[in-house]
Amino acid sequence: MTVSNFGIGCVVLAAGESSRLGRPKALIDIMGEPLISWITGRLVKLGFAPVIVTRMEIYDAIKNSVGDVDVVINQHPELGRTGTVKEGLKFINDKYGEGLDILIVPVDRPGFSLSTVELLISKEDSTCPTYGGKGGHPLLVSKQDCNKIMMARSDAPLNGVISPRRMPVNDKYLHFNLDTKKDVDEFLMVVKFLRESDTHREAT
Repeated sequence: MTVSNFGIGCVVLAAGESSRLGRPKALIDIMGEPLISWITGRLVKLGFAPVIVTRMEIYDAIKNSVGDVDVVINQHPELGRTGTVKEGLKFINDKYGEGLDILIVPVDRPGFSLSTVELLISKEDSTCPTYGGKGGHPLLVSKQDCNKIMMARSDAPLNGVISPRRMPVNDKYLHFNLDTKKDVDEFLMVVKFLRESDTHREAT
């Protein structure tokens, strides 16, 4: 039982209400596959053992779509992202032990390349990728900052709890945010690019 091939945990955040979109973002159909399954599949290929944190209403649907991937429920998702991260950290600490760096992956920010993830996990400090001077996701959180998150209020803004270093990357879809139906329609085109990028990476 290992947290990943490189000793770094991974928490996928999928507990948001999706009020603007009107349906769960995690279950959006991406070329015949739920978004949450597509994201975790990419992370598993990299060597992660992701932990998905979601809300009770969609737990069964997510669990049924991701197979052996661990899924936990945030009983109070209304408190915000920090509380969801804390639930994932608690699960990883209980299952694998404390003192790990963690990759945080929001389900509604799926435009990252695997090359960006590989750069992130090579860092020792908490690190945020940037493109065009703007910060994006995923986010690498050091074990020291994980402790800060665990001690913080669940409703505290995450950017008020930790201050990651910024890392410029050449990742043009890094900031893609799934918020509206238009965003979903546009992302279907982005997925084609990301699949080609992933395939090229695996071949080289």
